[in-house]
Amino acid sequence: MKELRRRTQCANLTKLLFALIKNSKRSDRELARALQLSQPTVTRLRKILEKEAIEQYTVIPNLSYLGFNLVSFTFSSTKELVHPLLVKGKKWAAEQPSIMFASTGQGMDADTVMVSLHKDYEDFAKFYQDFRRDWGDSLENFRTFLVSAKGSLQLKALSPNCLVESYAKEEA
Repeated sequence: MKELRRRTQCANLTKLLFALIKNSKRSDRELARALQLSQPTVTRLRKILEKEAIEQYTVIPNLSYLGFNLVSFTFSSTKELVHPLLVKGKKWAAEQPSIMFASTGQGMDADTVMVSLHKDYEDFAKFYQDFRRDWGDSLENFRTFLVSAKGSLQLKALSPNCLVESYAKEEA
C-alpha cells in the first residue's frame, strides 16, 4: 500500500511540475481542477516541488524588448582545471550581470561555456575584452557564437515547455 501511495505521489508531483512549467501563474485551485486532485493536495505537492525541484518562478522575456539585441555563446578551454580556478570562476560569473549561464562541460574542443546577453556589439566587445583580460592566463581557445535577438531566423524559441513535450513523448 505504501509503495502504491509513493508511486501515486511521484506521478502527481510530475504532473504538477509540468503543469507549472506550462503556466506557473495558475492558482492551486485551477491546477487541482485541471489535474483532478484536491486543492490541499496540490498545495502540499507544490511545497514539496518548491523545496526539491523548482529553482525559481520566472518569465522568459522578449530580449529585444528589454534592449538586449545580442546573445553570445562563448566557448573556451581551461589550461588547468583546479579548485581555485572554479572558486574564482564562480565569483567572477556572479559579479557579471550580463552572464545568463556559465558552466564546465565538454565539446567543440572546449571545457567551459558561457551565455551572455548584450545591448549591442559594442557592449559585447567591452565584455569580451574584460573577459579575456581577466581569464587570459587561465583559459585558451576562446570562441564565440553571436546571435541577434531580433534579426536571426529563430527556429525554436527558448522555452522550458520542451521538457513537458519530451517527457510526454517518453511516456508514450
